Amino acid sequence: MKPEAARFLEKARNLLVRADTMLGVGLNEDAGRAAYLAGYNAAKALLFEQRNINYKRHGLVHTEFARITKNDDRIAPHLRAFLSNAYNLKRLADYETGPGAEVSAERAKQATATAHEFVVWIAGLLPPNGHAPSAPDTAPKP
Repeated sequence: MKPEAARFLEKARNLLVRADTMLGVGLNEDAGRAAYLAGYNAAKALLFEQRNINYKRHGLVHTEFARITKNDDRIAPHLRAFLSNAYNLKRLADYETGPGAEVSAERAKQATATAHEFVVWIAGLLPPNGHAPSAPDTAPKP
């Protein structure tokens, strides 16, 4: 795996630890945000490995990730949709106010669980030798 991709993946894993910790103490908004950012960094790892480009805008990461996984049967639909779904939690936590502008414990828990699955799936696609695999038969099991 390319060193830059490895750093993005390491950041994703660190964010998962933080999300779990925050979830455990009831910081649901923070856990949801960290879960999203874990997925975002994992997607950046995959994109860097395949394209050698560090996409810095969230929208570009979402678009390019969707593009490279569009016809890939190895990715489950809920994982393909994870970035956009979890971004809604980040947006809610960062920008919304008033009634309904809170991230529930259940939503944060689901986002964190899916983020773990997402990061594991991407890590399974990133080989240690720096060459992207052609197409494994199945996605890694979480």
